[in-house]
Amino acid sequence: MMISPGQPPDMSLIDAVTIDRLRDAARRLRGIANRTPIHRSRWLNEQVGCEVFIKCESFQRVGAFKFRGAYNALSRLHPDSAGVLTYSSGNHAQSVALASATLGLRAVIIMPNNAPPIKRAATRGYLARAAPGSELVEYDPASTTRELLGREIAEREGLTVVPPYDHPDVIAGQGTAGLELLEDAGALDAIWVPCGGGGLVSGTAVAAAGVCPTCKIIGVEPELADDATRSFQTGRLQTVTNPPTIADGARTPYLGRYTFPLVVRYVSEMMTVREDEIASAALTFMERLKLVVEPTGALGLAGLLARAAAGELPYRRVGVIISGGNLDPAVVSDLIRLRNART
Repeated sequence: MMISPGQPPDMSLIDAVTIDRLRDAARRLRGIANRTPIHRSRWLNEQVGCEVFIKCESFQRVGAFKFRGAYNALSRLHPDSAGVLTYSSGNHAQSVALASATLGLRAVIIMPNNAPPIKRAATRGYLARAAPGSELVEYDPASTTRELLGREIAEREGLTVVPPYDHPDVIAGQGTAGLELLEDAGALDAIWVPCGGGGLVSGTAVAAAGVCPTCKIIGVEPELADDATRSFQTGRLQTVTNPPTIADGARTPYLGRYTFPLVVRYVSEMMTVREDEIASAALTFMERLKLVVEPTGALGLAGLLARAAAGELPYRRVGVIISGGNLDPAVVSDLIRLRNART
């Protein structure tokens, strides 16, 4: 069940995701998900004037943090489940497909026909190892919605819907990335986190509230897809439709029934970045830090660099979460064009 545009968050739902639930997810993921490394850069520290600890979820299985939430949710399904269904433009689709293959489940994945080819190909590859009947269903986002199509298929075939972000077990799994960052880096003053539907930023914020309450969590989304920022600022659910941002993982139309109250309760601040700032951050990862990061995954660094350029960085130790590294090589020329267009 989703909430409607203009509605306030249901704050009674914030207890659905707690630090204990994150720790339980961390135990379930141990030995299954990668404990991803923290990257350091003297050059970056000098650029922003503080110590930066970069959590590289680009080195997670499927190349994105999404595997954490997908596996955590699927591993908690009833043994008699007929299988799962999800809808996603890429990283969650791959994650559910791989988690299903790992657990021996049937999975039906709904993807838009304009999803990045690299992500569609990877999803098909994982589904080939899942239980019989697993398949990828493509749809035209201009003619139907993924939620409607997904509901029809799930009801017809008795599948359990595991949405990309708006599910307590998914959010708890995503939050283990932030929990690991704080465990490995120690206390931080602030963490910049990419935001699409809000699963990663809300999960990270719950982690910080539980282990480092003084740490500020700053969610970052594209200026062209600013629904979460407007929702945070107004206290009412705001939406966006098919935003033309290069950060395809942040094209989600709205925060969810669970993520909205969690963002309002635990996130310190939401901010937006321009397309050229996203492109510049993704290229900075590649050129200076030698990391391959997709545009959505670079949102956190884009936010940090924007604040540093504005002289608004009163911190000593900060974190940045890279949400994913599934960069389509064909997009690199677009990144260069966007960066050059501003300069």
